[in-house]
Amino acid sequence: MSCPFCQISSERVVFEDQLVICIRDKYPVAKGHSLIITRRHVESFFDLTREERLSVDAMLFRAKEELDREFAPSGYNIGVNIGRAAGQTIGHVHVHLIPRYDGDMKDPRGGVRGVIPEKQGYS
Repeated sequence: MSCPFCQISSERVVFEDQLVICIRDKYPVAKGHSLIITRRHVESFFDLTREERLSVDAMLFRAKEELDREFAPSGYNIGVNIGRAAGQTIGHVHVHLIPRYDGDMKDPRGGVRGVIPEKQGYS
C-alpha cells in the first residue's frame, strides 16, 4: 500500500526544510489546520531522530507565526496520533497544528482531553 504522505504534491507544501514539510490539512477541523510531516517514512513519533524532532519543533513555530498573521487564532492545539488505539490512520509521522478560535466550541476546557469526550471535563 502506498503512503499518501510520501507522495504529496509540491503545490501543497506551505513550508519545508531538509527533514520535514508543512501542508494544510486536506480535511481541516479548523481554518488553517496544518500538518508537519517528516520526509523520511517512519510510523512512530518515538522513532524520529533527534534532528527530525528538532526540525518538527522549528517547523511548528514557523507555521504558527504564519497562521497568526493569516488567521489570528485565539489559541492552538498540537497533536500527534501514535498507533491505531490513538487514532493514527496514516502510518507516517505527522503533527497536527490546529488553530483555535473563540467560540469554536461551547466549552473548550480540557482541550486535548476531548479525544475521549467523556473525559474532557474535570468532574
